[in-house]
Amino acid sequence: MIKRLACALLLLSSSNVAGVAAPPPPPPPKLIVAIAVDQLSADLFDAYAPLLTGGLGRLAQGIVYSNGYQGHAATETCPGHSTMLSGLRPTRTRIIANSWIDQSLARADKTVLCAEDERAPLGPNGKFLPSPAHVEVAVLGDLMKRAWPGSRSVAISGKDRAALMMGGKRPDQRWFFDGQRFITDRSDVLVPAVVPVINRLVAAKIAEAQPGLDAPALCQARSAPVTLKGGMVVGSGNFTRSAGDAGGYRASPALDGAVLALSAALLREMKLGQGSSPDILAVEVSATDYVGHSYGPGGQEMCLQMLSLDRDLGDFMTMLDSTGIDYALVLTGDHGSLDVPERLRLRGVADAAWLAESATTDAIGKVVGAQLGLGEDVLLGGNGGDVWVKASLGAGDRARVLSAASATFAANPQVETVFTKAAIAATAVPSGKPSSWSLIERARASFDPVRSGDLYVVLKKNVMPIVTPAKGYVSTHGTPWDYDRRVPVVFWRRPQFPALRSEEVETVDIMPTMAAVLGLPLAPGSVDGKCLPVFANVRCPTE
Repeated sequence: MIKRLACALLLLSSSNVAGVAAPPPPPPPKLIVAIAVDQLSADLFDAYAPLLTGGLGRLAQGIVYSNGYQGHAATETCPGHSTMLSGLRPTRTRIIANSWIDQSLARADKTVLCAEDERAPLGPNGKFLPSPAHVEVAVLGDLMKRAWPGSRSVAISGKDRAALMMGGKRPDQRWFFDGQRFITDRSDVLVPAVVPVINRLVAAKIAEAQPGLDAPALCQARSAPVTLKGGMVVGSGNFTRSAGDAGGYRASPALDGAVLALSAALLREMKLGQGSSPDILAVEVSATDYVGHSYGPGGQEMCLQMLSLDRDLGDFMTMLDSTGIDYALVLTGDHGSLDVPERLRLRGVADAAWLAESATTDAIGKVVGAQLGLGEDVLLGGNGGDVWVKASLGAGDRARVLSAASATFAANPQVETVFTKAAIAATAVPSGKPSSWSLIERARASFDPVRSGDLYVVLKKNVMPIVTPAKGYVSTHGTPWDYDRRVPVVFWRRPQFPALRSEEVETVDIMPTMAAVLGLPLAPGSVDGKCLPVFANVRCPTE
């Protein structure tokens, strides 16, 4: 009897469920908010987000892909940001690094910055003028404006190159911090009323002395002074700075507060997300990168930065909520970073080391030049990554230099491997799980046949590409190792349930995902990334 009743109840329940129509998916959001945190590695997010209660803590309750990747080898700011809203790897955006060398330039300085137009005259201060000349592909904001002419695109950043890469060719507004104030490359647009207000507030902040930040118990536990090569001490700082110290302001949590304040003010002044067409706001916060470079990511300084960023992001999201705008948000990082060798060795990473002078491109170029009787440094480039053979050499000498330099780099104990341009070009563009890509495949993902070097040098894991640490530059990134490649990819939209997803994704997946959220079709093959089914209204297209 009980068994028959249970079966009847089960059938009745199933019938009722089958007879109730599933609720329709929510409509597309009115605003896309894309937030990039410069130098936010997955390791850093995983360590802090579960302990925080502001914006990072809130986002940790969203759709969290803990194994996101900037899959390419050139893990720097410009290539990293070029992937996020284009859906393309650097091999297709052609942003192979923050800078590259063009030996055909008439000017003495052959280094091309990704955020300049190297063919244009320099500015009145003798420096390059920020330009989107190297933004050669469409980003999400561009496609939204094509689909919906009333759509608006705004990019705000602590760095020019981040705003240029995320904002595309012609956003409605683009503002970035130049070390003293927020400026724009768009001389043809009306300056919003809030910009000079924010700039006056920033100037006042820089002009006044900053007492040290109070360290809560969480950060005190991470406070441990470490003496670096050369005698510099890091690990227990609290961002004390003197009046007028603009560099100290930039390498402190205060910069992110200013970027987010300007973003919030522009959103309100422009009434983003309140028109008939969807809008996009791209925001990059840079202080995590400046703090990481200045002190390393492992001490009290980074802890104070993460807590401050958590509070500022929390205030920003609360402001978004207060507008009543239906928004969808994504947060990610452009790259990670390696901590200082002394702290890594204290934590058991025995092979952590500063780069030896003998492993630098300059040193090896001089050695090869002497060996071949050429009497000069025959190589150009930084330490690790792209290296160029001097174009002034004859074809025969260039071939000899290429062979000798390859062998000399490969024999150095701090070099993992070296690839020739021809070998990288002959390698297929990788696909599948980024963690399984070989080193040459990682190099291929950020290779351009015109801009890339004649050689690509991979330093050994845990070798810091710095010979001697200096103020503001004790830690860096740019390698194909996972501590530089692995970043969080986090999606947020109300209402939703927390979801921690361990499958590997790439930052190139962000653009096609947000396009699907908006119901914006993409041409087949136009992106490298894939759509992720993150929200209830996402209907990922099938290939």
